[in-house]
Amino acid sequence: MLSILYTDAQICEGSLGDPVVNIDFGRGGGRGPRPDIITSYRYIPFGSVNGEGDYTIAQSTTGLNRGWYEIFNHTPNDFDGYMMIVNAALDPGVFYESSNPIDLCPNTTYEFAAWIVNLLIGNGIRPNVTFTILDVNGTSLGTFSTGDMPNGNPNWKQYGFQFRTTGAGRVKIRMTNNAPGGGGNDLALDDITFRACGPKITSSINNKTFTEQNLCENSTATYNFSAGVTGSSTLKYQWQINEGTDWVDIAGETGTSMNYEFRNAVPSRYKFRLAVAEPANFNSPLCRTVSPVMTIYVNKYPIPKAISNRPCVGDDLILDVADAAGTYQWFNPQGNQISILKSPIIKSPTFAMMGKYKVTVTSGGCAASSEVEVSLVAPPSPKVENTMLSVCEGSAVELKASGGTAYTWTPSNGLSATDIANPMASPLQTTTYTVLVSNGSCDRSVQVTVVVNKIPVAKAGEDKKIILGGSTTLSGGAAGDQVNYFWTPATSLDDPKKLNPIASPLESTTYTLNVASALGCVTAVDQAFVLVYEKLVIPASFSPNGDGTNDVWNIIAIDTYAKPKVSIMNRYGELIYETTDYYLKPWNGKRKNVDLPVGVYYYLINLGPEIKPLSGPVTLIR
Repeated sequence: MLSILYTDAQICEGSLGDPVVNIDFGRGGGRGPRPDIITSYRYIPFGSVNGEGDYTIAQSTTGLNRGWYEIFNHTPNDFDGYMMIVNAALDPGVFYESSNPIDLCPNTTYEFAAWIVNLLIGNGIRPNVTFTILDVNGTSLGTFSTGDMPNGNPNWKQYGFQFRTTGAGRVKIRMTNNAPGGGGNDLALDDITFRACGPKITSSINNKTFTEQNLCENSTATYNFSAGVTGSSTLKYQWQINEGTDWVDIAGETGTSMNYEFRNAVPSRYKFRLAVAEPANFNSPLCRTVSPVMTIYVNKYPIPKAISNRPCVGDDLILDVADAAGTYQWFNPQGNQISILKSPIIKSPTFAMMGKYKVTVTSGGCAASSEVEVSLVAPPSPKVENTMLSVCEGSAVELKASGGTAYTWTPSNGLSATDIANPMASPLQTTTYTVLVSNGSCDRSVQVTVVVNKIPVAKAGEDKKIILGGSTTLSGGAAGDQVNYFWTPATSLDDPKKLNPIASPLESTTYTLNVASALGCVTAVDQAFVLVYEKLVIPASFSPNGDGTNDVWNIIAIDTYAKPKVSIMNRYGELIYETTDYYLKPWNGKRKNVDLPVGVYYYLINLGPEIKPLSGPVTLIR
């Protein structure tokens, strides 16, 4: 028996054959316990494998155990495939053994390998697995131990070793869990393979170590494929070709090199390799090992179509290639290479740059060219009569553009039309308009700014009231661009050019505030009325004794005020008389038709909200 420790394990360093066995646990639907596995472990449907000695078949570990890494099956590019997930039993023992014998070639060296990952996120018991290869009699042909797998590394790792079959060539696989469960020792297993291991083989094409070559369709070429074999002198050889699905022997090609001729090559991928085996096993494909694959790619010629945007002079010239991928070379009309981009941009082209531009596209070593005629168009020369105009608020001004056959103005705010050369503009505020002038092929733009002058606004303020001989300040206000103002008439004003002059009229007067625009906009006016009341004459005493002279307290000119309020109080502040119709009912020295005693009384005369109340004493005598 051959026993191999993990430190001595050897993955085949020579040539490998096609996989004789590839156990990847299936794909698609129908998950369940595997009939080809002999195990004492319990199969648990996907969702819970938390018991010691449980296993399941699943695509990923997502949602199974918070203490496990989230991983997916190992099989490359097989997102629908499965793997075996193992929660180790408390006691070490066999957790996997193939139930069906595996037929291998007799007396042949094989590489056995399997991919395993330690699922445990934290520290715990580390998985430790021994692989044993058994013949039909249960005799071990070789063992290999992984040793303790490292924690904290959620990456799949391939473990394997070489063994040699006996004359029978029929084997079984056994996997033993060397560590106990309970606190770790959780693993996933996938992609178990057996591959024949043979001599080391190197490959070359035309005596060079290239393994790939390109050939263009419809070409005729001969390639020499050769393989350097390090091994027994009794080996037999067979060259094979694969044109898309299976490997097929090439009749008569049984040496370590061969010439292969392509005639009018058809686009496809052609793979070649040398199969090697000892004479006794040569007729069984499972016993052969193979060289590295050499590939000839027969590629179609690209079919490029060069295109251009036919720009205006001053705009960017944009070149492009349609319907062809690969590498690119652009040439100007003089034959000089100008770019290796698919879509080069030439800034500010001139008429001297017109002509045929050529692009050569190379794909898989096959090149084809295309040309495009590049012509330039002269742009329009847009003009406007004035680039700066002014208009009074609420008025309109004509915009005048020329130099093309079509016109587009933006923004549209305040324009009578946007698609003519000379629209009327009446914006509400200063606005810059852009006109796009076209000659049918090219566009150019120019701008016009319309300055909106705010029209004058006059506010003379509220009307005023004064007593003859008094004065008041007019509450004028003005707005607008570049305005001046003045009051008319200027009579009795301290300064008619002030917004708030002091008015001292001798009679009621209407004052007009004039706000004029220096920019030619209409003059605004507003008026304020100053009402001048007669000056009151308030007697200091009166004698209501019935002699017909001075029998009432006669306030001269009170009738010139609207609804004046007159109040009389005695020396104790007690109200004894009050009226708002004094000129109809002047005080006669009585209170409720009873004569008041001789003495000093006090008056309060309120002439209106804008006039300071008058107060003082009045003496009643008999």
